[in-house]
Amino acid sequence: MLTTTMETSQLDHILKLQIAVAWAGESGDDPPGLGWWRSAMCDEYGGEDLLRRLTPKTWRWAVLEACRAAAKKVDEAARRSADDPDNLLSLYRLGFEMDERLDERLLELKQGGSPPTVAFPDLEELFSARSKERLESWLGQLGSASYTGTATGRRLRGELPADLAAAASQLAVALLPLADSYALPHFRVKR
Repeated sequence: MLTTTMETSQLDHILKLQIAVAWAGESGDDPPGLGWWRSAMCDEYGGEDLLRRLTPKTWRWAVLEACRAAAKKVDEAARRSADDPDNLLSLYRLGFEMDERLDERLLELKQGGSPPTVAFPDLEELFSARSKERLESWLGQLGSASYTGTATGRRLRGELPADLAAAASQLAVALLPLADSYALPHFRVKR
């Protein structure tokens, strides 16, 4: 059974993971990303420049929000390729209620006035220079995950943890080793 109540710190942990993976998965050239989604919102002369002009006070959040939206789209398309997409829980789809709470929390953080690296201080090192090795090291610090490769993606073995923050950590770690395309780590759940 999934946790129905979550502390702000748990929501922040999940958002941090979503944002880090979304940022790393971009296709932009400056700095170059993994190319998992066709967006370049973090590119200094691309999306970042546009959002700086459109949202001068919250542009840093807007950039990461746009990266996250691109990641969610790719995640959704990958889930739709499964026979039973509604039974897959992924880093970007943790259930309707939880996804809504995460969106609300992101809005709170965005309106709070602090930049993302203040809200999530451990992302500062990751964001300082985009590299595959740095992301692998960062994800590796989250622990380990056991999965089976399937046509849909990487299905995690074992039961879904009751704590969705712990589940999100396992889903993020299951991206290792990093592939050329988004590997869709997921839990299969019965509804």
